[in-house]
Amino acid sequence: MFIIHNFAVFEGLDGSGTTTQLRLLAERFAGHSPPDSPLPPFFETCEPTGGPVGRLIRSVLGGEISLEPAAVAGLFAADRYEHLYGKDGIAGRCARGELVVSDRYLPSSLVYQGITCGEELPRRLNADFPLPELLLFFDLDPQIAQERLNARNGREIYEHLDFQVKVRERYKALLPEYAEAGVRVECVDASAGIGETAELVWRAVQKMPIMNRGYF
Repeated sequence: MFIIHNFAVFEGLDGSGTTTQLRLLAERFAGHSPPDSPLPPFFETCEPTGGPVGRLIRSVLGGEISLEPAAVAGLFAADRYEHLYGKDGIAGRCARGELVVSDRYLPSSLVYQGITCGEELPRRLNADFPLPELLLFFDLDPQIAQERLNARNGREIYEHLDFQVKVRERYKALLPEYAEAGVRVECVDASAGIGETAELVWRAVQKMPIMNRGYF
């Protein structure tokens, strides 16, 4: 596997705040552009994507349709390929000098689909995908995550406590593997307040080389 520079990924349990923190980060970029210290072009994205395959996956996650776990793993891989290499995809944007941050990516497949259909298939399906430069893991006690999910309307198929306990365990086992592969892995305490967590995220993103090429 190779690393895509200028690419960061947010990972964590459901309810850990990845989506909220990506929105706050995007707002920070949008609101910070003085002439003497411009930020690099910023693009926020997520998986599943909003494309045709991603919409199908979301129907599965929402419980609207039921598919075999192996089929779902294949759909995630197909959506990821388009996400990376399709029109205005991650690879092209990063090559143009944009900073791309995705709410979930390859590690989610190895964790979630690793639980539902075993480790071998997700690894085989995702073996050729590049790695991000930065991986931020939003660590949170599964019980606290469940309390947050209780405040939402409806649940997705993976959003129950027993499953999320396994999710956290698998992330903890997987992160050293990414660090050894050259990815900068940072763990964020997602139990902190939203503002405090946002500052931790900002500090981690500021360390990316693209943020220090004359932008500050």
